[in-house]
Amino acid sequence: MLERKIRVLVAKPGLDGHDRGAKVIGRALRDAGMEVVYTGLRQTPEQIAATTLQEDVDVLCLSILSGAHNTLFPRVTALLKENDVDDVLVIGGGVIPDEDIPFLKDHGIEAVFTPGTNTEDVVSFIKTNLKR
Repeated sequence: MLERKIRVLVAKPGLDGHDRGAKVIGRALRDAGMEVVYTGLRQTPEQIAATTLQEDVDVLCLSILSGAHNTLFPRVTALLKENDVDDVLVIGGGVIPDEDIPFLKDHGIEAVFTPGTNTEDVVSFIKTNLKR
């Protein structure tokens, strides 16, 4: 029996209009054999949580450059919790100051990858920390 591919949702919350990093990560995950769904730009936390449920993903990758990560990322994780979603690995990435990372981890973001991270590190983290 073939094992199901890891399903990943790459999402861009907020008004951030730049998605090059999200697309690079999406391609790297696809090239690593994962199935990737990309939401596109300017998604609300509500849209991201709903898509996470609808797509039955294993991993949610949130990408942000706008500086609103301390507001938007915890809102997404709170919505997932409200919907009893506890089997999705939630990671974040983008331009996020090191001093904000502990706050994000306290709010359900299990890893934060900043610019310059090797994409193999993201792939490895996902494969090692998958919840299913």
